[in-house]
Parts: sequence; C-alpha cells; structure tokens
Amino acid sequence: MKEESVFFKNPLISPGFTSYKIFMKVIRDFPCRIEEIKHVWIPMTDGCRLSARIWRPKDSHQNPVPAILEYIPYRKNDGTALRDSLIHPYFAGHGYAAVRVDLRGSGDSEGILEGEYLQQELEDGIEVLEWISKQSWCDGNLGMMGKSWGGFNSLQVAALQPKPLKAIITVCSTDDRYSDDVHYMGGCVLATDMLGWASTMLAWNARPPDPEIWGPKWREEWFKRMDHTPAYIETWLKHQNRDSFWKHGSICEDFSEIECAVFAVGGWADPYSNAIPRMLEGLSCPRKGLIGPWAHEYPMRALPGPQIGFLQECLRWWDYWLKEKDTGIMNEPMLRTWIHESGKPGGVQKERSGSWIGENDWPSNNMTSVHFFLYQNGMSAKAQSDTKKMIHHSPLDACAETGVWFPMGIDGDFPEDQRIADGQSLCFDMETQTEPAEILGHPQLKLEISVNQPLALVAARLCDVSPQGDSLLVSWGLFNLCHHRSHENPEPLIPNQKIQVEFPLRACAHRLLPGHRWRLSLSTSCFPHAWPSPKLVELQVHPGNNTFLTLPVREKNDSQTPRFEPAESSIPLDNIILDQARRNRVVSRDASNGKTVLEDQNFSGRVLFQDSGLEMEDKASDRLEITKDHPLSMITECHRTASIGRGDWQTRIETKSRMTSDEMNFYLENHLEAYENDHVVFQKSWKTSVPRSFV
Repeated sequence: MKEESVFFKNPLISPGFTSYKIFMKVIRDFPCRIEEIKHVWIPMTDGCRLSARIWRPKDSHQNPVPAILEYIPYRKNDGTALRDSLIHPYFAGHGYAAVRVDLRGSGDSEGILEGEYLQQELEDGIEVLEWISKQSWCDGNLGMMGKSWGGFNSLQVAALQPKPLKAIITVCSTDDRYSDDVHYMGGCVLATDMLGWASTMLAWNARPPDPEIWGPKWREEWFKRMDHTPAYIETWLKHQNRDSFWKHGSICEDFSEIECAVFAVGGWADPYSNAIPRMLEGLSCPRKGLIGPWAHEYPMRALPGPQIGFLQECLRWWDYWLKEKDTGIMNEPMLRTWIHESGKPGGVQKERSGSWIGENDWPSNNMTSVHFFLYQNGMSAKAQSDTKKMIHHSPLDACAETGVWFPMGIDGDFPEDQRIADGQSLCFDMETQTEPAEILGHPQLKLEISVNQPLALVAARLCDVSPQGDSLLVSWGLFNLCHHRSHENPEPLIPNQKIQVEFPLRACAHRLLPGHRWRLSLSTSCFPHAWPSPKLVELQVHPGNNTFLTLPVREKNDSQTPRFEPAESSIPLDNIILDQARRNRVVSRDASNGKTVLEDQNFSGRVLFQDSGLEMEDKASDRLEITKDHPLSMITECHRTASIGRGDWQTRIETKSRMTSDEMNFYLENHLEAYENDHVVFQKSWKTSVPRSFV
C-alpha cells in the first residue's frame, strides 16, 4: 500500500463554500483493485430514474462485497466530486462497493426535489438499497453514511428498517428537525440560516443536468426544474411551531424504530452536535458516538483541528458490522470526545487546544449536575438572600460577535471575543476557579422571569473569562418565551407576569483552567441569529430557588484516552483552481442612522475537474441589517450565483431572496434568473406573506 502526504489547498465542497489548508496522507495502492462506473441509472417503481456513481473492487462480480450508500442532493459529478474522490475509492480499495446517488431532482437524477426529507426521498432510498442488494457484485450486506443531509436521511431510512441495512454512519446530523436544524432554535426563527439555506438550495436545485449524460433532453429537464422547484423558505415559515411537518423525519419521536447499528459523529463547532448525546441516550440499538473540535465537515479534513484518521474509523465500523470482523471498535467507550481547554477567542480557528477523553456509557456515571444560582452580583452554588429583581433591555444588535450559526471552518466563522456582547447583556460571573473544572453535555438554564411584552425571546451565552478579561464563548442558546409551556402550542405572554422557563444551551465539552471563571449572559435579542420580537422587550429576572444555571460537571478521568490514526484518503480528483476562494465577513455600525449591518461574502473559487472537463463556482452574499430601537426594521437579503459548464457550454443561476416583517406577517421575495452562455433564458419572481405565529 503506497502512501504520500499531500498538502490540500482550496478543496471545493459546495454548498459549503470553504477553503482551507490541511495535510492528509493519500493512499494510492489498496488491497483491492478499483473499478469506477461514472454513471448508472437506478430505476424507481414509479418510472423515475436516479443517477449513481459506483466504485467497487474489480473482482466483485466474482467475489461479491458489502456496499455503502451515500444519498444526497449535492451533485455527484461536480458539487461533491472532489470530496467523493477522497472517500469512496478508499472504501472500494478495502473491499466495499461505494455507491453515490443523486436524490430525485438533483444532479443527473430525474424528477423535482420538492423539499427536505420528504416521504418520497425516504421511499426512494429504500428502493436504492434494495436495488444495490440485488446486484451481482453485492453480497447483500449494506451500510449507509453521509454528512449533513446524508446523515439526516441515513437516520431516517434506518428508522424504516429496510432489511439489507445493517449499520449507518451519520455525520453532522440531528434527531430533531425542529430543535436542531437551520430553521428554528428554541422556537426562534433563525434569521441568518433559514433564508440563507433556502437561497442556496433554490440556486442548486435550478442547476441543469449534464448534457453528456442526458443528451439533447438536458435543456427540457433544466427548464422543468426551474419552473417547478419551490422556494423552501415559504414552507418552513408556514410551520413556526413543532408540528407534524417537523416531527416527520425526527427520529427522536420514536428512537426504538432504529434497530441497525449507529455510529454518530460530529464536532463541537458544528450546530448538530447536540443530537449525539441525545441519540446515545435514547437509542437502544448498538451505537457509538464521536465528537471532535470540528465544524461542519468530515473529520479527516475538518477545522478546527486536530483532524483524525476518520476513514480508518469508518472501516473499523464497516468491517465489524458488514464483514463480521472483530475490529475492537465495540469494546471502546460509547462516547469518544475532544474536550476544549481555555484559549484565545477569535473568528479564525485552525486548531483548538484540549485532549481526547472517553466515557464508557452515556449518560455517564462520571457526571454530576451542579446548580449555580443567579443573583445581583453573580452566580453561587447556594441560593442567595438577595432577592432584588434585575431589569435589562438589550440593544437590537446585541451578540453580533457570536459567529456563524452553521460554521464550515473557514476564516470568520467562529465566535470572536464576547466582551462587546457581554457589555450589551445582563451578566452573572462566578468566582475565579482555583482548580481545573470540566463540563460535558448540555448546560441547562432555569429562569423565573417576567417581560413587558406578549412576544419575547431570551438569548443565553456561557463564556470562559480569562484573567486578562478575554471572553470565550463555550455554549449558547435561544428560547422563544411564548413556548415556555410547549413548542407545539405556544401562547402569548401576560406582560409583567412571572413565568418559569427552562431550556438547554448547546452541548459542549470544556475544561476551565485555574484563574478563569464562568460567565452567563442574558439578552433580549441576538443579532443576526434570532429574528427579533416585534416590540422592544424589557426583561426582569427574579432571583431565588427557580433561577439557576445547571452545569454538567465531569469528574476528570483519563483512563479511557482514545487514540486515532493520522488522517488519510484516496487520491483526490485531478482539478485546476482557476480562481481562488475568498471570504469577507464584516459587521458595521453607522452612528449617523443607527443601523447595524452584517455583510458576508463567500466565494468558493472556480474549479476545473480534468476528468470530466466540468467547471464550477459558487458565490454567496448575505446582508442583514437592523436599526436601533426599531425591531421591525430587520432585513435579510441573500444572493446566490451557481455556475456550471464545460467548454462552450456554460450555465449560470442567480437568485435573490429577501425577508422582512411587520407585527403580523413575514414578507418573502424570491427571484430566479438563468443564463446559458451569458444569455438570459429563464426568469421567475414571486412574493409571499406568511403570518407570524408567536414570534
């Protein structure tokens, strides 16, 4: 097995628009010789055909092998082509058939992609698994894996219990589509990511199929896609509460439906890490969890580092469950996780200080829930006699330093020093620690509060404050106070009447070093993440036995220290960087008009894939603004450009989306424009209003 270290720069992984530098060991010779089939049609029972790309051992027709499916909408021939080349040949070279399928209506597959995780998608997935299991090169043992969308549908398909499916690896995904996805957080509308993600998918769904696969019919299919693909934002906003729409595909509704083995993987910088502790606790099937310091990416190339030999871990999992080889993986701790240490905050994070730890079970007997009561002068392990209520009103642009909700690991993604946000919030400081203190899991906040408006939210941040005053964000959460009884049935608040609310902050793993202290900060707004309440809110916090922060304190135990191999992959797809990736993220405050503006411009670079001759690039531009003391001034605008072409065939999709509100409604505008060789060939514009529902 030959290997070499390759310095990766600007790998394109749209629609994440990321660029970074890492070293990864590239394996060129494998135990099995590999055969690649670039396009295969997989027929569905309703006549629709899905396009697949397959890597498998050359002798698999004579010696059938297990198969691994990745099933996503991000276009196998261009969008994920580079990433796929790092992963799927690696599995094939170790004796597996790797099958990469474009969802119905995406890439080169037929049909229309009408939404996320629809029943049609799941039924198609089961048919794909059945088709694979019947191929002469497959021995009938199947696994399924994916990151993000592919991690979601791996869980969702597993819950339907298809017979061939023996195990899954779900990376950066969630068990609860309402609580932990790009649409809502704690019942609050995610102002940045809901429209941003909808805009990205509007542009991506409108891309054409490849003429080399489709022939002359490609243009007809392209126009059909553009004509019929909906703006997902409209559907998402019509479901502002946790109703049946979100319960569909949320495996937390009935964890017992999953019987195959589950390997849940994520990173603390990724918004979906919340789900891993919940799944380890809720599932009864064989299961393991792995959480590193990473953002939204596969761990062999994710930032912040350290990266690990993730593909080797996958092979240990697949070999155990699909080949019945005892690789030892099931003897290891149920949860292997990186625990951060106190460090310097900043929007650029290439590497995080800390160490690997293991917990044999989850929930762990190594954990203790410790209450810290809030009062006028800070936090204390004992309730204080000081019962004076605390009154706070946040500026509307509070928390602009919180970073990106959905980080991919690129420069500018991570939270900056929180001192500005702390100054705009109601803060509670704990005493300085004299010994290291570790937390692992979900901090929980219980508050007895009152507000002066019928609609309000609260944002909470947990920070590590250094002796020098640096404020490092460790965890945070949002909560729509109208949901204090239920996310299913929210209700307006009675102004100035006390209520009790309880909600989790993001799961985390952090070691507070001596000389540092915990700080909890509360605010009534969270720009740009949470869509603001329609009127300015005054928050009253009532100290006492019902107002405290609960930290999941871990007793330090290093007897289960995990070890990982260095990161490696198969040979990256030959590509030429025609234009370098770049990113600018700027928050500005204009004293002349009271406006705070976030502008985020992200260019993926332009890449030429030499095997297919395809060129592609993506541009994303987001602008969010709010005016001082005017919560109804919030505006979110998202522009997307998605280009794909080959030689004298060049196409470009441009989308513009805008979201505003008044006290009663949200207002949506969408515009789609398509170009073929710089000529406009399609245009579509539409406007929609959606009533606000207790937000």
